[in-house]
Amino acid sequence: MSNIVIRKASREDCPRLMALVKGLAEYEKAPEEVTVSLSHFEESGFGDNPVWWAFVAEIDGWVCGFSLYYIRYSTWKGRRIYLEDIYVEPEMRGKGIGAMLFDAVMQEGKSGDFSGMMWQALDWNQPALDFYSKYGTRFDEEWVNCSIEFKDV
Repeated sequence: MSNIVIRKASREDCPRLMALVKGLAEYEKAPEEVTVSLSHFEESGFGDNPVWWAFVAEIDGWVCGFSLYYIRYSTWKGRRIYLEDIYVEPEMRGKGIGAMLFDAVMQEGKSGDFSGMMWQALDWNQPALDFYSKYGTRFDEEWVNCSIEFKDV
């Protein structure tokens, strides 16, 4: 599809990005987990101290997908990109949009002072695992994901 444009996200994209985030949460069977407000999301990406950046896939003015990332630090490897989310609307999948979004983040990392990129995938999401395999991804079965919700402690 030649009319696909991959570009950096802008503040004006945030309402659409939030809708896509909710679509991703539905796909991952956890819609109730999306609790961030639009204002917090906007401020976190486009305020005085942004903590995330994103690329969007746009077709004729319609944002149909995104890849959102942030910078993490490894005491062993230095600065790394963390791909938080990548999502393409179901009706637009299979057209290479996900690869274009993934490649945009990889290029961002290669052109900056980053040692690599990390992300997570659900073990049941075989289409995602197959997609990532095409890139020579190393799947780690050693580490256990851990988290704490501050409202619970």
